[in-house]
Amino acid sequence: MWYEDALASNHPIILYLHGNAGTRGGDHRVELYKVLSSLGYHVVTFDYRGWGDSVGTPSERGMTYDALHVFDWIKARSGDNPVYIWGHSLGTGVATNLVRRLCERETPPDALILESPFTNIREEAKSHPFSVIYRYFPGFDWFFLDPITSSGIKFANDENVKHISCPLLILHAEDDPVVPFHLGRKLYNIAAPSRSFRDFKVQFVPFHSDLGYRHKYIYKSPELPRILREFLGKSELERQH
Repeated sequence: MWYEDALASNHPIILYLHGNAGTRGGDHRVELYKVLSSLGYHVVTFDYRGWGDSVGTPSERGMTYDALHVFDWIKARSGDNPVYIWGHSLGTGVATNLVRRLCERETPPDALILESPFTNIREEAKSHPFSVIYRYFPGFDWFFLDPITSSGIKFANDENVKHISCPLLILHAEDDPVVPFHLGRKLYNIAAPSRSFRDFKVQFVPFHSDLGYRHKYIYKSPELPRILREFLGKSELERQH
């Protein structure tokens, strides 16, 4: 009851969708929650089915449904407070799946934040460091990538952004060794001219490789509070209009 009452207090809420490794309690994730909490945001997060202490078997459809269920749970308890969705790494695929569905049913979030996003799971798998020693082998696409696609796993951020209508912020470190920087830039270049965003701000924020933020340390940036304040402040004005 205390948590539900807290959601109704006058603070914006961030639903955080984590990446592939570990659980909602991963060190870098907890550090980000602390940063966001210090800035005045409630943070709600969870483990998808099959992760952490959540039962079930992972699937793209199931993970997306889990996120939709938590979003609706938040909205039912948060009054008129803004609700933002933040996805990191694989969680960006869950996030765009979710937000596309929310926009299709005309209940979009107040903004979408994608940290270290890819274009689609096939391109990410092809670029992932684990595939480096195999990607130039004859038959790489057939042996490694086709089974991913045929199993129904798509996480098609590049397609989803064409159907999303809310402010979009993309954060990506140039030295990201897991999701290459060029995939985040490519996603931005797809989203920015999309008709679905014509009434909304789309922003791409790169972090120079000298900073060493790599795949999961953007939370360390002293610029992050300003970036969020400026972007989400503008998002709030768009929401009011």
